[in-house]
Amino acid sequence: MLDQLVTDLRDALGIAYKQDIQVAAQAIGQWTRCPQFHTQPEAVIHLGDDCAAIPDGDTFLLLAAEGMWPQLVETEPWFAGWCSVLVNVSDIYAMGGRPIAVVDALWSPSPAVAKPLWDGMIAASKAFDVPIVGGHTNGHSPYHALSVAILGRATHLITSFKAQPDDQLLLVTDLRGNAHPKYPFWDAATKADPKQLQANLALLPHLAECGLCDAGKDISMGGMIGTTLMLLEASGCGAVLHGDRIPKPPELSLKQWLLSFPSYGFLLSIRPQHVDAVQQLFSAHDLVSAVIGHVQSGSELRLTWNNESTVFWDLKHKPLTGFSPLLT
Repeated sequence: MLDQLVTDLRDALGIAYKQDIQVAAQAIGQWTRCPQFHTQPEAVIHLGDDCAAIPDGDTFLLLAAEGMWPQLVETEPWFAGWCSVLVNVSDIYAMGGRPIAVVDALWSPSPAVAKPLWDGMIAASKAFDVPIVGGHTNGHSPYHALSVAILGRATHLITSFKAQPDDQLLLVTDLRGNAHPKYPFWDAATKADPKQLQANLALLPHLAECGLCDAGKDISMGGMIGTTLMLLEASGCGAVLHGDRIPKPPELSLKQWLLSFPSYGFLLSIRPQHVDAVQQLFSAHDLVSAVIGHVQSGSELRLTWNNESTVFWDLKHKPLTGFSPLLT
């Protein structure tokens, strides 16, 4: 079973999309500075995280953007609009921040065609209490496209760069939802109570501010497996992931779940002494939190299933996004 699972995961489209990011890594490098920080050598902005963390006094401005899958925009416009806000909000909270506002860039053949996209964006804006404050609109485009950017702020960061050997890998998710009938998306958000959505997300900055977590990522369209690789790549570590310890919706196979975007899903790298306290916080909100692996030195992600074990990926020899200290 494990060999076939590994083959299927390696060939997945979501993993291929993450490898496209190597073009950006080659173009802009591993880090940069904003002009106002040239006199502060320590104020480096490391690239490759869920958001750019820009020093701003005693806090960080968080800046991110997401382009939506063109097929989703064309075939499921309301859902694409909703997801465009959701994925950006998730990026901000994943880094220990709170969102401030979003802007969008939208292309469509006509204003009428764009209406479902707007309806979805506005519904998500209200659900997550994040205003849409501007952007760009083209209603005479030969194609459909949508991109949304977000600004947030954090006092304490959760980043992709601080996972370290002996950390426990904690999956945090909400299994109260439904699988999308056509796309790899577990919907635990569109029908949920907005106040509960906001309270669940607010747990992430609370963890950061309490000193319980400083490393992790939100589970993106690369799924849990792609997100694990990105976290390890940015931190310059390896890990073991135990497939038989991963909680999942009963209607999905493990392969489907490992490649799904869970709408509320985070992979946190937790120091062992903090695991119990972190799990208690999430369980109080009826959220799933399970230790599914651990970080170790090296560059390999190893998957296990019962008594089977195999190397899924070696980041030193095969980069994923290209944002990695292993490549410098």
